[in-house]
Amino acid sequence: MTIDRLNGIDPVKPVQPIQRTQRTKVFGKTDAVSVSNEARVLSDANIALEAVRNAPDIREDKVAEVKKKLADPSYINNALLELVADRILDDYGL
Repeated sequence: MTIDRLNGIDPVKPVQPIQRTQRTKVFGKTDAVSVSNEARVLSDANIALEAVRNAPDIREDKVAEVKKKLADPSYINNALLELVADRILDDYGL
């Protein structure tokens, strides 16, 4: 039995020599963004549109409140009926 080398075939060598990192150059110019008023208005309108789309079609709390009022016999009186009739006529332009 013969042993030729103790270190293996080739000793470990770095592939590339170590280089020092260089600092980046700082420039005086910076990026800037300007948003027009029209773009801001459109953005606000888009946010409002999304809020409306996400809102329920029927407001359950208002429906429950009206049902409770209509269940009370003292709520419906002649003054209320005349008010409702006047509003309906106003909506139709009569």
